[in-house]
Amino acid sequence: MRIGFIGLGNMGAPMARNLVKAGHEVTGFDVNFEQANALRDILTIVESAGEAAAGQDFVITMLPHGGALNDVAVEVVPIMASSSCFIDCSTVDIQTTKQAASMIGSAGLRVLDAPVSGGVGGATAGTLTFMIGGAADTLEFAMPLFDAMGGRVIHCGAVGAGQAAKICNNMILG
Repeated sequence: MRIGFIGLGNMGAPMARNLVKAGHEVTGFDVNFEQANALRDILTIVESAGEAAAGQDFVITMLPHGGALNDVAVEVVPIMASSSCFIDCSTVDIQTTKQAASMIGSAGLRVLDAPVSGGVGGATAGTLTFMIGGAADTLEFAMPLFDAMGGRVIHCGAVGAGQAAKICNNMILG
């Protein structure tokens, strides 16, 4: 599958590496160009989120906060192919997740919120736990990607439920 991966930091970079190891074609972008260029040996690195999203089967984001998610969604949704799926693996607030999902869904695209647990070690080892919010058929469509990046997938319910589960997980760990 063709994947645009936006957010190649401490978590996103090893997740993208695992997708490549599983045989997927990954185009990546990060606002930190130096960090992104360190992956040039295995990913196609581009200069904007829009370039990363164009023509992909999936767009995956791993971003630091809700504002970044909103900005990326505004940029990439008009560019995404009509059959593609937007998967946000960031940990952000539920309201931002639902707003972004509404915008993505209004464009006729599939969407999942899929925050993770397992840290950098889990991202590197491909053993992350994904807490998924979104339609069951969309999750089924995306399972090969979750299998490449993680060890456990929990479908929590509708869009936003993944973020709610992640918040509860963080509170329990805290």
